[in-house]
Parts: sequence; structure tokens; C-alpha cells
Amino acid sequence: MEKMSQAMEKVRMLVGIEVEDNQQADEESSFAFMDDFNRNCTLSTKQRLYGFAICLVAGLTCTLMSMLVFFNPIKFGIAFTFGNLLSLGSTGFLIGPKRQVNMMLDPVRIYATALYIASILLALLCALYVHNKLLTLIAIILEFGALIWYSMSYIPFARAMVSKIMVACFDTEF
Repeated sequence: MEKMSQAMEKVRMLVGIEVEDNQQADEESSFAFMDDFNRNCTLSTKQRLYGFAICLVAGLTCTLMSMLVFFNPIKFGIAFTFGNLLSLGSTGFLIGPKRQVNMMLDPVRIYATALYIASILLALLCALYVHNKLLTLIAIILEFGALIWYSMSYIPFARAMVSKIMVACFDTEF
């Protein structure tokens, strides 16, 4: 019976339902804004799942529809980036914005998060202000690589495995 209650507690944490746990007071005070936001925006489990599904489908649709304008890198960059932002925001519905930010700022993935956000901003900057197709295309490729690297940060040992594979594939010593 204890294993069942632990499993239910993990499911509640995954969906974003508050679970009693002992957190440090200084961590709570540093995210006072997010606490207020979470309290004012309480959603039921069903609403969270709907929000997640709608954001994810909209994000994937934008990302896939961006392929239609692939040969116009400016439109492609805007649609692709907007789709990525919607997909990234969809997980905020499941686990809550505070936990999403905490997970993104976790020491394990802080560099992947920073690279991903910087690549999003760079792609938007190149597409909206610079209007250079080559720079926009390079920024989109960088954004796609940063998205993959950021996504792998949530899979245990995935980045280490990919790094070893890349070193093995591109090692020039015989």
C-alpha cells in the first residue's frame, strides 16, 4: 500500500498538484512572484491536461507548418521559433511554471537552457531585424541543435552518451 501512495505522490508531482514536502525557506522566498502566480492560477488536472495538449499541438503545428515556408528563412525562423516556444510552454501546464523554471535553472541543465534561449533570441533577431536569409538559416540550425541538446538534458546520461558517440565518430586518430 505504501508503494501505491508513493506512486500517486509522484503522479501528483508530475501533474503539478501540490505535494507536501520540506523545502528551504530561502528557496521559497526567492520565487515569491512564482508562488503568487501559482496560487492565483490554480488549474484542475483536466484543465492542465487540456492546456498542455492545446499548447503542444499548436507548437507542433507551427513547427511543422514552418516547413512549408522553408525556402523563406525569415518566415521559417519566426514560425519555427514560435512553435518551439509554444511546445516549451506546454510543459508549464503539466508541472507548473515555478517547477518549470526550477527545472530549467537546475545546475545540470543551466547551460543547455541558456544556449537554447540565446539561440531562440538570435533566430528571432536575425529574422525580424537583420533580414539576412543566411544568418537566419544559421541561427535556425543553431536553435535546432540547442533544442536537441536541451531536450537531452532531461534524459539521464543522454548528453554524455551522444558526446562519446560524436567523439568516436569524428576522432581522427587511428
